[in-house]
Amino acid sequence: MRTGFIIVGILLVALGIAAFLGKLDFTRDKEVLKVGDLSATVQQEKTVPQWAGGVGVLVGLGLIAAGAMRKR
Repeated sequence: MRTGFIIVGILLVALGIAAFLGKLDFTRDKEVLKVGDLSATVQQEKTVPQWAGGVGVLVGLGLIAAGAMRKR
């Protein structure tokens, strides 16, 4: 379980840094019009907010510290 905390912590730190730097983008399809069988969709490109990246880094560092201090 100790190494699980450390691995998850490292992943969260890496994703948090990427989000903080603005490198995590995702595309979302949104249906804006539907009339019978005819539909129109719009693709929206969004970025993960920087505050979420900061929170991810802090939580990841906490998990790494908890995994390192945990007794066997």
